Amino acid sequence: METKIIDGALISTQIKDELKEQVLVLQDQGIYPGLAVVLVGENSASKVYVGNKKKACEHVGIKSFSYELPEETSEESLLELIETLNADENVHGILVQLPLPRHMDEQKVIATIAPYKDVDGFHVANTGALLVGAPGFVSCTPAGIMELLKRYDVALTGKKCVVVGRSNIVGKPISLLLLRENATVTMCHSKTKNLQEEIKQADVLVVAVGVAKMVTGDMLKEGCVVIDVGMNRDENGKLCGDVDFASCEGIASLMTPVPRGVGPMTIAMLMHNCVQAAMRKEK
Repeated sequence: METKIIDGALISTQIKDELKEQVLVLQDQGIYPGLAVVLVGENSASKVYVGNKKKACEHVGIKSFSYELPEETSEESLLELIETLNADENVHGILVQLPLPRHMDEQKVIATIAPYKDVDGFHVANTGALLVGAPGFVSCTPAGIMELLKRYDVALTGKKCVVVGRSNIVGKPISLLLLRENATVTMCHSKTKNLQEEIKQADVLVVAVGVAKMVTGDMLKEGCVVIDVGMNRDENGKLCGDVDFASCEGIASLMTPVPRGVGPMTIAMLMHNCVQAAMRKEK
């Protein structure tokens, strides 16, 4: 079987170009979407992500407000900044880059962001909305995965979808989104018995565990659609996913690569959420 590669980089560019058009329409109405990005400390990976987000804002036409705070910033100071941004009419979306320094309570920080400005989709009001099918912001990586499946015409109704990983950022929300599309969803994790047997039944497999090349071709059902959310380094220091790409090629019908798969979609959906936030506010 020939495996078709899902080009996340291409789709993300298409989405950003579509958003650019929407932003021009909003600007004609005097609406200028704005995203505030808050970075605390010197985490090098976080700095790269923040840089990529700024570039995406520039491309789409979203105003970018950047706050880079030293590692020793108090939690109280950070919460005060968020409250200021909540009240700022020019800011439609607020993103606090995770992870935060150890002396800060991530849940408390996320809970302080106004739900209608929580473009990361991490606030309990937005995760709760997802659970009951109410309007809200969906976290960006799961939203990006759904967009890839949609744009590659993957029918989900009645399909067996297996999600490996149960994080609040990917595993849980993607399970709910697949369920919303009438898939039959099995969620697996580190304590799942007979994990290989569960994976073998998947028509669509989403892997988000952070273990390099954990899923190999012999675990897959022929023709399975494979979405790899992992971002790891292999023994040679080369970027790789949770799926062993080489051994799965020829067995999977569709597969995301690492890099250029799910990663670029996360930032595209962040831009989408920010534009949505501006539109909702005006409504």
